[in-house]
Amino acid sequence: MLIGVPKEIKTHEYRVGLVPSSVRELTHHGHQVMVQTGAGTGIGFDDDAYRAAGARVVDTAEEIFSLAEMIVKVKEPQTSEYRLLREDQILFTYLHLAADLPQAEGLVQSGCVAIAYETVTDARGRLPLLAPMSEVAGRMSVQVGAHLLEKMQGGAGILLGGVPGVHAAKVVVLGGGVSGTNAIRMAMGMEAQVYVIDKSLDRLYELDLQFGPMLNTIYSTVDAIEQHVTTADLVIGAVLVPGAAAPRLITRDMIRKMRPGSVFVDIAIDQGGCSETSRPTTHADPTYVEEGVVHYCVTNMPGAVARTSTFALNNATLPFTLALANKGYRKAIQDDPHLANGVNVLHGRVTYEAVAKSLDLAYTPLKQALALA
Repeated sequence: MLIGVPKEIKTHEYRVGLVPSSVRELTHHGHQVMVQTGAGTGIGFDDDAYRAAGARVVDTAEEIFSLAEMIVKVKEPQTSEYRLLREDQILFTYLHLAADLPQAEGLVQSGCVAIAYETVTDARGRLPLLAPMSEVAGRMSVQVGAHLLEKMQGGAGILLGGVPGVHAAKVVVLGGGVSGTNAIRMAMGMEAQVYVIDKSLDRLYELDLQFGPMLNTIYSTVDAIEQHVTTADLVIGAVLVPGAAAPRLITRDMIRKMRPGSVFVDIAIDQGGCSETSRPTTHADPTYVEEGVVHYCVTNMPGAVARTSTFALNNATLPFTLALANKGYRKAIQDDPHLANGVNVLHGRVTYEAVAKSLDLAYTPLKQALALA
């Protein structure tokens, strides 16, 4: 199979779909790889590194999209990219369609086979291709939040861990999944007072066993969210409904009641955000102040630590990339129902129910879409 890797064009996005070692693995299995010039420079890999791994380096994204049978990316295709997609071409990347109607419509119109990293599952129902970036975003959220609490950044002037004789900051994490767990780990490591709110008692029990009595585990109710969000110095939104829009758990009134200069980091912004005050931002202009609270809602948080993120992502995606290349998408998704869960759009039909519901689009079960293709 001919696999194409275009350079990412989202604002301040330096990650790349394949690192040279992944290219070498694919060429070792008899596949061809095309990489756009400069695609890996943001993480320290020049064109010669890709050539040495067996790739052909080309000048433009248009050449890659016009020739490749499968496109491997990191972020969702931008407008100029999804217009280049072709009938029956495989797109393997993060999509986050539930909050992006224009992209969903563009993928439908292209006739491509769009497989989303974030909805591929494993035998335990987890999301193995989302997990690496959730780990990065969770850890980054505390690092970013601690910085934004500084007075010079618009924050209240609070040191996350405090000092002897002075209260540490109160950090509230909404959601105890992968990103939430990593946020907890970092916040506790910085000696903040940490509270996690989740609707699963089983998950709260697991977190209690993992982190011990220094972590405050709170069962999720409207009252609990209001009580703890309004008294927090740093709130981290880490809620996730796979493939669907994030629930708006935080109201504007809650944000209004927070101390001026408090900070809200919304990891869920890729799926629309979990606060009524959330709106997407970029690394070029990452924050805004709403109701006196500093908001950080960057849609590609892991792009700030692009080298770490790219290697972590490639470790997870490479086996699936190889399966798609070795077998073709039909055989690959037939053999692996977990990969099949990643198919969001196929030949002009939305095949992931949560996406269809979120965007009010027609839903076609994958088996039916395959039969019609």
